[in-house]
Amino acid sequence: IPEKIHPCSFSSFTRCVTKHLNLSFHLDFDRHIIRGKVELTVEALEDRFSTLDTKDLKIISALANGQPARFSLGPKHSFKGTPLDITLPFEISRGQHVIVEVTYETSTSASALQWLTPEQTAGKKQPYLFSQCQAHHCRSMVPCQDSPSVKHTYYAQVSVPKDLVAVMSAMRDGQEDDPQDSNRTIYRFRQPVLFLPSVYCITIVITCSREIGPRSRVWSEKEFVDKAAFEFSETETMLKTAEDLVGPYVWGQYDILVLPPSFPYGGMENPCLTFATPTLLAGDKSLSDVIAHEISHSWTGNLVTNKTWEHFWLNEGHTVYLERMIGRCMKSEQFRQFDAIGGWKDLQDSVNTFGANNPLTNLVPSLQDVDPDDAFSSVPYEKGFALLYHLEELMGGPEVFMGFVKSYIQMFAYSSVTTEEWKNYLFTYFKDKVNILKKVDWNAWMFTPGMPPVKPQYDTTLADACIALSQKWIKAKDQDLSSFKKSDVKVLSSQQLTEFLSLLLHEDPLPLSHVKKMQEVYDLNAYMNSEIRFRWLRLCVRSRWEEAVPTALKMATEQGRMKFTRPLFREVYNFEKYRDEAVRVFLASQAAMHPVTSGLVAKDLKVGASNTTSL
Repeated sequence: IPEKIHPCSFSSFTRCVTKHLNLSFHLDFDRHIIRGKVELTVEALEDRFSTLDTKDLKIISALANGQPARFSLGPKHSFKGTPLDITLPFEISRGQHVIVEVTYETSTSASALQWLTPEQTAGKKQPYLFSQCQAHHCRSMVPCQDSPSVKHTYYAQVSVPKDLVAVMSAMRDGQEDDPQDSNRTIYRFRQPVLFLPSVYCITIVITCSREIGPRSRVWSEKEFVDKAAFEFSETETMLKTAEDLVGPYVWGQYDILVLPPSFPYGGMENPCLTFATPTLLAGDKSLSDVIAHEISHSWTGNLVTNKTWEHFWLNEGHTVYLERMIGRCMKSEQFRQFDAIGGWKDLQDSVNTFGANNPLTNLVPSLQDVDPDDAFSSVPYEKGFALLYHLEELMGGPEVFMGFVKSYIQMFAYSSVTTEEWKNYLFTYFKDKVNILKKVDWNAWMFTPGMPPVKPQYDTTLADACIALSQKWIKAKDQDLSSFKKSDVKVLSSQQLTEFLSLLLHEDPLPLSHVKKMQEVYDLNAYMNSEIRFRWLRLCVRSRWEEAVPTALKMATEQGRMKFTRPLFREVYNFEKYRDEAVRVFLASQAAMHPVTSGLVAKDLKVGASNTTSL
């Protein structure tokens, strides 16, 4: 693979490739660092060793097949970190394997790690650590070839204080007292299935767990565990539905870990152990969508993986497609269509935020000199889904196209893929329909910014009630406000109520009198469902309702899910009177945020390093 198509890594995958990692972690909660040792089993593809990716690591020593090896760190790059060059003390030839052992310490500011004080957890008694390595943060936790094109197995042992429990993205393999320190326990893990560095996860917590199925447990702080076990009770049904669609689940265990509120995503598809935000436990009907999404990643993302982050849509577009097929099987085709309409609006939001000519709205963007975190949006998810849905319509419907998706997964299982390889396979699979495929404007779909060239005609049955109610509010004059009744929203499902609010957010702000009336009639402040609350608070702030500002900032800071936190902060920041308040609240709560979240919110609020020190 030519180096230039790996813009986010220093490592050369034409020279050598990692086959297995052996990890030893000693977690130091006092210093907020990991003392680590990694043994990389590497196969030489040329007669030399390659560079490893690191970020803010202190390298202590390097060995090659047990012999001391010279090492040096190159210049530091703004987001790629620092290349680690290791000179082997012997010759190596193509095809040979070498075990390179690196002893190191992480930095207190490692971007993959979030160390929480007891106060930042639900239980308030014990510290907590979790890692979040996607897209290119694994290198701040482990020296490695940090690219989705490198897949390998791993074994790990993790030493933690006695009263904490470690879980990882792997099968549990027992525990023992730490022979070096009787106050600590070593937990062991093995991951025998090939997978990629960005989904390493390690979580150290005083946890409880409950069985929720024959191959599933839910893990969380004890404050959440019963509620989580109840909310995630459909997990096995979803797994079986996915297996019926795309083949066997290969990872053995499928556990769910409910993280503290500062976790930046709705979920994260770590093999064997899906991460989930506790915002899903607030009576949130999008919970089943998030878990269906993360379950789907077991096939599209973890089993078949994008070769570089420029092809991220292969992970996310297929996962959204499969997630909505699971919804179709468990609910209805109308439900899938309704979900797709919401997704199209999310895509419009991202295109509007970036700008319709921004190359980051390409389905396949160039990430040369671009931090993948800055490129993160709903574009790969929803533009990817829209393309797959468009192809489904062209190729003969959902059953026909699911045949292709299943075959694609079987064809590329355990490997990493580019868009070109995916497209070639699409043409091979549908060889009798090549003439139709040739008529698709591939350049417009893949390499052109903005909205897709084709808008699918989704079934609006479930959306029509939302559209009608939103239009009634948009057109209402002050004298019409008495016509609204509580029953307007009682007949809507929570997904429809979410959609109703989304539609209003796509229009000019409502007059303040309308928003106040909406609260009086519907009492939307009382809704705890995160998706509804998030949109309602944005609507209030946008209409310049000052009373909503503290509540919006509270939601932005009491949880750290980027989907909610970033738009809420942006909304308050755009209310000129409260711009300074948005910045003040952000700076006061920044330390409790995940590093990725705080970095992106700082950019949203135009808070530079100089602001941070002066304020």
